[in-house]
Amino acid sequence: MSPSADVRLLSTDFDGTIHEDFATPRIPHALQEAIAAFQARGGLWVINTGREMASLMESLGRGHVSVQPDYLILVEREIYRRDHGRYVPVEPWNGRCTADHAELFRASEQPIRRLMESLSERFDATFYQDAFSPLCVIARSNPQMDAIQAELDAFCAGIPTLSAVRNDVYVRLSHVGYSKGTALSELGRIVEIGPEGRFAAGDHLNDLSMLRREHAHHLASPSNALPVVKSQVVAEGGYVASMTAGNGILEALRRLGL
Repeated sequence: MSPSADVRLLSTDFDGTIHEDFATPRIPHALQEAIAAFQARGGLWVINTGREMASLMESLGRGHVSVQPDYLILVEREIYRRDHGRYVPVEPWNGRCTADHAELFRASEQPIRRLMESLSERFDATFYQDAFSPLCVIARSNPQMDAIQAELDAFCAGIPTLSAVRNDVYVRLSHVGYSKGTALSELGRIVEIGPEGRFAAGDHLNDLSMLRREHAHHLASPSNALPVVKSQVVAEGGYVASMTAGNGILEALRRLGL
């Protein structure tokens, strides 16, 4: 990460990267001020998260966040643009995303149903489906999720366009063509900012797809990031902060002169 980098687009994960539920404030004021100053200079900020719209909006409100993202990437794949106080879908990306997921899940419906039945018989975890995935799991512990993920990965290996996207003890199924990384690159294409002008920061497994130089040349993780995330950030030439969550991301931005 070069201190003289001409960064024009910030892509930050939310939970554990800039936001902490039990911190006061939940997003450091100094980080909010730095992002606001970046936007005032013409830069763009996107929150790139696995959360859905309602969940993210509630957390931003509860955290009394004073700065608003220009874009959102939600459920690790859908892009929304801020327009006069509301967030509107970015097309044709979101439409293609919805259609491709519907086709994939329809074609894989029976095998996925059998997989859910098999897993639920053998693991004391929570299994359900929602609007975004026909199989979602909340495990009781990370070791339990490790075992479940191993079976999901083996299953997905037989369906080339299917992947299991994990964050801590939660996992959902997704189309391999749509991730935090591919959505970030699509957003960069739309706003005409190449990887050399993008900064990406994350802390967990579902952030790995965007923490690559093909999607952003300037990468960072806070000190609380998983070891595998830190290792990838370092391997890609990025920066691992000495501080946690939002203070760590502020540290990384200051190294860039932002």
